Amino acid sequence: MERANHSSFAGFTLLGFSSRPQLEAVLFLVILVFYFLSLLGNSTIMLLSLMDPRLHTPMYFFLSNLSFMDLCLTTCTVPQTLVNFRGRDKTISYGGCVAQLFVALGLGGVECVLLSVMAYDRYAAVCRPLHYMAVMHPQLCLRLVVTAWLTGFSNSVVQTAMTMTLPLCGKNQLDHFFCEVPVMLKLACTDTSINEAELFAVSVFFLVVPLSLILVSYGHIAHTVLRMKSAQGRRKAFGTCGSHLLVVIIFFGTLISMYLQPPSSYSQDVNKSIALFYTLVTPVLNPLIYTLRNKEVKGALRRLVRRTADSRES
Repeated sequence: MERANHSSFAGFTLLGFSSRPQLEAVLFLVILVFYFLSLLGNSTIMLLSLMDPRLHTPMYFFLSNLSFMDLCLTTCTVPQTLVNFRGRDKTISYGGCVAQLFVALGLGGVECVLLSVMAYDRYAAVCRPLHYMAVMHPQLCLRLVVTAWLTGFSNSVVQTAMTMTLPLCGKNQLDHFFCEVPVMLKLACTDTSINEAELFAVSVFFLVVPLSLILVSYGHIAHTVLRMKSAQGRRKAFGTCGSHLLVVIIFFGTLISMYLQPPSSYSQDVNKSIALFYTLVTPVLNPLIYTLRNKEVKGALRRLVRRTADSRES
C-alpha cells in the first residue's frame, strides 16, 4: 500500500467539535471531571476487591475486571480528546490511531462477553444458591475472564487489520474525536460493503448474542425470585440483579445504536454524542450503579478507611 494511502506521512486530523470551539471548551471541563470520577470510582472498586477478604467472591472478581477494563477504555480515548479540545494541534499519528482503535475495539468486545458472564454468575447465585460455590469455583471464574479477554482482543486484531489497510487516497480528516471503525470506513476511497457486512456480523455476535443470553438468564432469575417466600430475599435479589441489568441496558443500548446500522447512514453529531456517553459516562455509572445500594462495598470502604486512620495514628 502506498505511503499516502495509510496517511503515515502526517497521521490523522481529529475534527471533533472544532467547528464549535465554545462547545469544545465546555466539553473539556465536563470530560475532565468525568475522567477523574471514573478513575476514582473504578480504582476504589479494584482496591476494595483486592484488599477486603469479604469481597473475594466471584461477583467482585468479575466486577474488578469490569472496573479495570473501564479504566483502560477511558485512558485509551480521553487524554487524546482533552489534548485535542485544548490545543491547536488536533492530529494523531498513524500508529497512535491503530493502537487506539485496537485497544478500544478489544475492550468493547471484552465487556460484551464479561457482562454475559456476570449474568450467568447472578443466575447461579439466585437459581442455584446451594451449589453456587461449586458451580462458580475459582478456576472456572478465571477461565471465563481469560476467555472474555482473548475473545475481545482476537476480534480486535482482525477488525483493526481490515480497517487500517483500506486505501484512503490521501484523506486524513476524521470527523470524530477518536479513531473508530465506522468513521474510518467512511474515510476510505474504495467500496467498503464487505467491511460493513463483516462489521455487522461481528456486531451481532458481540452484541445480540450476549444480550440474548443475559435476557434468558434474567428471565430465569425473575421466575425464581417471584417464587421466593421471603420478601427480604426478593428485595435483595432484585437489588443486586437490577443494578447489573441497568448496566447492561445502558451499555448494549449505546453500542447497538452505534454499530447495528450502516456507517453510511450515521449522523456524525449523534454518533459523537453516543461515543462520548459510551467511553465516558458509562465507566462512571458502572461503579455508582453497582455500589450505591451495596452494603458489602460500603462496609469494605468503611473498614479500609478505619484501617488507614488507625495505621496513621499508630
